[in-house]
Amino acid sequence: MSVSFEVAAAEVRDALTDASRGLVEREAMVELVALSAVAGEHLLVVGPPGTAKSEAVRRTARALGGGYFEYLLGRFTEPSEIFGPVDLRKLREGRVETETAGMLPEAEVAFLDEVFLGSTAILNTLLGLLNERTFRRGHTRIQCPLRVCVGASNALPEDDALAAFADRFLARIFVEPVPDPRLEELLEGGASLWADAAPRVASLESLDVVAHAARGADLGPVRPHLAQALRTLRAAGIALSDRRAVKVQRLVAAAAALAGRTTPGVADLWPLVYAVPTKEAQALARDVLRDVLSASENPALPAAALEASAGPLARAQRIAQAGHALLAARPEDGDAVAAWRLKLEGVAREMDAGFAPEALPEALRELRGAVAAVLEDAGTRAA
Repeated sequence: MSVSFEVAAAEVRDALTDASRGLVEREAMVELVALSAVAGEHLLVVGPPGTAKSEAVRRTARALGGGYFEYLLGRFTEPSEIFGPVDLRKLREGRVETETAGMLPEAEVAFLDEVFLGSTAILNTLLGLLNERTFRRGHTRIQCPLRVCVGASNALPEDDALAAFADRFLARIFVEPVPDPRLEELLEGGASLWADAAPRVASLESLDVVAHAARGADLGPVRPHLAQALRTLRAAGIALSDRRAVKVQRLVAAAAALAGRTTPGVADLWPLVYAVPTKEAQALARDVLRDVLSASENPALPAAALEASAGPLARAQRIAQAGHALLAARPEDGDAVAAWRLKLEGVAREMDAGFAPEALPEALRELRGAVAAVLEDAGTRAA
């Protein structure tokens, strides 16, 4: 490989920075796509429609380079729409072979929206492709160059029959609509996505150099800390299967490699949170692993590391910063004041929706009182 590890890691970091620009509150998702690609694992994104899941994956795919395949699955999606049509010339000769050009078996990065709506035939074929990077159909047997497949769904499947397939997505992230106080950022960021500015793009060679470093990482020093974290999760009632517990080491090694480290440490344990299967269990994992995760840091994946290690605390700090900045920017003009008050009401709603009054973090207590006072004063004047 002609690219050094240091140069490759820096190239991927720069590309991710450009890919996440304009994607408000989707930075962690962009970073997790890259983390999964380096680890050779797959990512599941769960969230309502219209939350920029596909846009985040597209931008990350462009940043990482290589072939990209995207498809929205439905109940009546045919396998040929995903894997390619049957080669009619070979069929006349009595051989069932698939023309895979431009389809999933030849992609480096793939995005499958509504992934759990696929038919049994599609999901069974995907199992082999995701696990072994091998496509088998009829007489066709090919090795696939797939680095990462991102699956998306509005919710986790309740059907036990889909559990084995869902478990192939080691990392999981749960997304919500952008909150009220950041709507201006959403509008500005969305408009910026239309610009023609060329983002920086990493090469597949650089991605593979970082992945090679992750595979060769010395996990010995961090393994006792990871084992203790897994015991802590078990004690809290959060059980990871043996397979997930073993595979999470790949995410830890990939996080270290993307940060430019060849030996993972305690600072790289945060991906463990994303290996926890449900949203509620992830929130509990952040809480019970608070002490372990306090050392988390990653210059290449800052949003993902922060969200994993702090969760509600990081959200509270962001709300506090935005709220205090808003209070300090009180306008004088009457029309501007009305718009300003609407923003304050959005901050108050976000605090009330995200935190129970008795569990309001310290960073928000003073802010909540100040915002309430301003809104009460405005209501009194209006009366």
